[in-house]
This record gives sequence, structure tokens and C-alpha cells, in this order.
Amino acid sequence: MLKLTKRFQKLIFLVTFVLIIGTISYNYNVHKSIDIELAVDKLKNSSRYQDIRHFYQEILNNYKSGTSSQPYNSQIVTNEDGTINIDQSLKSLPKSKINPKEILRQNVELFDQVMQQPITEPTGLPISRINDPDYVKVNAAFVSLVRNSELRGIQSTIKQIESTFNKKYNYPYVFLNDKPFSDRFKKGIAQVTKSEVFYELVPPEVWDKPDFIDPEKEEEGIKYLEEKGVGYSKKISYHNMCRYYSMGFYNHPRMKQFKYYWRLEPKTNYFCDIDYDVFKFMQDNKKVYGYVLNLYDSPDSVRSLWPVTKEFLKKNPQYLNKNAALGWLKENQLNPEQTKIANGYSTCHFWSNFEIGDMDFYRSEAYTKWMEHLEANGGFYYERWGDAPVHSMGLALFADKEQIHWFRDIGYEHMPYANCPMSEKCVGCKKGQFSRFKNLNNQNCQPAWLLEMSDEWLNVY
Repeated sequence: MLKLTKRFQKLIFLVTFVLIIGTISYNYNVHKSIDIELAVDKLKNSSRYQDIRHFYQEILNNYKSGTSSQPYNSQIVTNEDGTINIDQSLKSLPKSKINPKEILRQNVELFDQVMQQPITEPTGLPISRINDPDYVKVNAAFVSLVRNSELRGIQSTIKQIESTFNKKYNYPYVFLNDKPFSDRFKKGIAQVTKSEVFYELVPPEVWDKPDFIDPEKEEEGIKYLEEKGVGYSKKISYHNMCRYYSMGFYNHPRMKQFKYYWRLEPKTNYFCDIDYDVFKFMQDNKKVYGYVLNLYDSPDSVRSLWPVTKEFLKKNPQYLNKNAALGWLKENQLNPEQTKIANGYSTCHFWSNFEIGDMDFYRSEAYTKWMEHLEANGGFYYERWGDAPVHSMGLALFADKEQIHWFRDIGYEHMPYANCPMSEKCVGCKKGQFSRFKNLNNQNCQPAWLLEMSDEWLNVY
């Protein structure tokens, strides 16, 4: 009995000691006591993702500015009459008290936990396959703005697209170029697909730099970008490409005959079999945009994009969607210096070398008027506004964020980043890995987007 009592006393002492140490550790640095496993355990009995996402969001909310009541995930602010208060809605988020290194650690843990979940296809949603009795093909096409010299790279991409998806569905391809396609290019494409192919010329009046661009201001901008190490600063064709993908391709006469597009780039890799029609998925679930990678951009390339956009919204508040993804656009936790350089824009964007979209969104009044405003500003040439941040900002502002879909089941790589799901349908990539280079983990903006996703859409995988 005495031995049992002593053992019990030792046990009580040990438990008390552990609790004291744990309390001290928590008071010393609450971040170190965060146990993601608690959230994972909850997932077994409820939603697969909502608890870990809510757990993570609470961490961020606990570290907002001491005097501010503004939550991390900023939403639209309305006036008493129900109209949108643009000034308050677009106001920058409060400065975070959390160390960016700590938020990076939390981001990596959150992303890893999500990506380690086994998935197959979207569940609980309409999905159509080629052999379904009522299957009807969607009005869609693959599109690629590509040069003759990139034949081998685009052949590689098409081979993989055909192998994983299009051999079943036979959607057409549209190739765009500001120069005529060579016979060699056309023969090379014919070797890798049996689908219908269109070779289209982008006219100079649409492709070339506008006449109103001030050469001196442009030169000053290029010099600044070069000093900051921003890639392709001096390459005017790159600026033209960014502008054309931002505001032109969807109005090309050939593209006007289609509603949906899937953008392809040379030298990209696809790892997973896709058995359902992704275009039909977009249509049936009322999605306007699908992506796989969500990154931070070079802030120096888009310094004025957000201020210029805010000018537009203050004049046209009616275009701001009441379910806009403002928290994602204004995120300032992980890379606060980047947000500062970009004048309040997080630089978070969907990497547009892979994108599946509804071109009617780009053809809408809101996006069209915004494009006219951006074009008049000249930032495609005075800076280096990319089509990725432009598409992303437009989507985050003018679309309901529920209409934006993370295609987690599509394995994709454009060096140095990848989306490789934990799926038996995927072969050839390291599952769950964002990049082969760990020092690039701070470029992953997907954790911020997880806070924008509803529980319903988090749980489709």
C-alpha cells in the first residue's frame, strides 16, 4: 500500500511538473505551445479541415494590433443603408505583432497538414465523365501564347495533357502568336494531339505597346526594376505578353467563340490522371476561376497596382463584390515588407501559367472598365504588372470568392513550384511538396487563401 501511495505521489508530481512547465512555456511564448495535432485529432470526428483552419485563424487574430478590433480576415464594411463603405473596406490591415518567422512556421505546418490529407476527386459536387449517359461537352478550349522556338517545350506539355486528360475529352487547342506559326511548329503539334487545333495571329494593334506610353517615364521605370532585380524588366515583349494576357486574349476573334479556357505553358509538368471533365465541373458548380498555385509576387513590379485600383473602386464602388477576398489581398503577416512596398497589396496571386477560367468574367463590365483604367495608367510598361496579379486582383474584387476553386487534385509543376496531391492518381512528383527548395516556403500564399475558403469548399476534397 505504501509503495502504491509513493507511486501515486510520484505520478501526481510528474503531472504537476509537466503542467507547470507547459504553463511557463505558454506564457513565455504562446507560439511554441501551439500543437497542430490537436486540430488534426478533431478532424477525425468532424470536418477534415475546418478545425485546423479555425485554429490557425484564431492564432492570427490573437496577434493583431493591440488597439485594433479589425480581424485578420478583413471583410466588406457596409454603411447603415447597406451600401459598401469603400474607404473602410479597402483600409490596410493593422500591423501584425507576430514575428514573420513564426508565421512562416505556422504557414508551413498548416499547409503540410492540409496537403497530407489523402484525396481523389472533388466530392459531394456534380462531376461529369465522358461515359455518362447525359454528358454534354462544354464550350471550352486550351490556349497558349507561344513562340515557334518553344515547340519542344509545348510538345512536352501537350503530351502530358493528352495522357492525363484530353485523350478522353478531345477539347481543341488555340495557339496565339504575334508572329505567323511556322510549318515546322504546326507539324510538331500534329504529332502530339489528334484534337482540333487553331493557329492564330495576334495583330500588332493589340499586341504592341500603346503610343501614349511616355518613353522617359518608361525608361525610368525599367531602370528602377533592374536595380531591384526584377526579371524581364527590359524585355518589352514580356511586358506586351503580360498586358495581352491581362486584357486581350479573351477578346481575340477565335477565343470569342469559347466560354472556358485552360491555359498551357511550355515546359510544365502534369502528374495526375483526371477522369472527370474539369470544364464541366467549372460550369456545373458556377466557378469562374480555377488554380493550383498561390504565390507572392515581386512587390517592386506592382508598386502602384493597388493604389490605382483603389482609385477605380472609389469611383465605382458598385463593382466591388460583397463576398470579395479582401483579407487575402491585404494580408500582411508573412511578408510585411513586401506589402509595404506594394502599398498595401499583399502581392498574393494565383500563378497564371496554370489557370482554368470563365472568359465571360473578363468580358464583364466590371473587369472591362477596370482594364480601361489600368491601361490608361500605363503600369504594364512603367512598372511590370503581370497578368497573374492582375487576374488575381480582379477576381478577388469582382467575383464571389466562392467561385474561385483550388484544383487540389491536379498535379502540376512549373519550376520551382508544384502542386502534388496525396492521391493514388498521381505519379512522378513528391506528394505534398510546395517546392524542391525549402527556402521558397515563404512564397506560398495558399495558407492565407485557406482563411477565405468556406468549410463547404474546404471539404470538397
